[in-house]
Amino acid sequence: MRVTREMLHGFRQLHFVGPCVTVFGSARVREGDSEYELARDVGAAMSRLGFSVMTGGGPGVMEAANRGAKEAGGHSIGCNIVLPHEQAANPYVDVSVEFSYFFVRKVMLVKYSYAFVVMPGGFGTVDELFEALTLIQTGKVSDFPVVLMGQEFWTPLLTQLDVMVDEGMIDRGDLDLLLVTDDLAEAEAHITRHSVDRFRLYHRLRPIRAIGETVGV
Repeated sequence: MRVTREMLHGFRQLHFVGPCVTVFGSARVREGDSEYELARDVGAAMSRLGFSVMTGGGPGVMEAANRGAKEAGGHSIGCNIVLPHEQAANPYVDVSVEFSYFFVRKVMLVKYSYAFVVMPGGFGTVDELFEALTLIQTGKVSDFPVVLMGQEFWTPLLTQLDVMVDEGMIDRGDLDLLLVTDDLAEAEAHITRHSVDRFRLYHRLRPIRAIGETVGV
């Protein structure tokens, strides 16, 4: 029952956030680090494209992306996780939803997103990246664009993906919507082409009152 309640709570809180871009990345970077400043720019850029910006709601890259979105006048959302060493929500979110279960949180981070931007990070970031790629590969979600920011950081992973293609473990086509770049303008153009234009992201959702939703968040 606790899982069901948490899932329903997430749906109620997030149903009206509009089309999102989810930004994944390390909680360990700090303001002034190049990764922090790039994530901040990413958040602002995605807001200018008309997206709500969703993150895991914590510090580091997550804080930076939320901060950039908020500073650009956009909508900033955090899906925070309860950890033994508590991860507090960062101060730049307009909507903060707290989860006890990682898998419920990942459902929310994917469900409302039309693109994923992945900054340098650790185990959690790579887990979220491959969750998104697996859902796209298996057709469980649409083939939304996935952008890896930071060519030098991600090059070893790209090498491994090439090995997987060569060994027949994945198809070359599985990587078609995976862009690796250092250029924010290139990332914007890629998301515009494969998400904004393709899905015609101009409508707002109506409330489902039967489950207690109301207009706005």
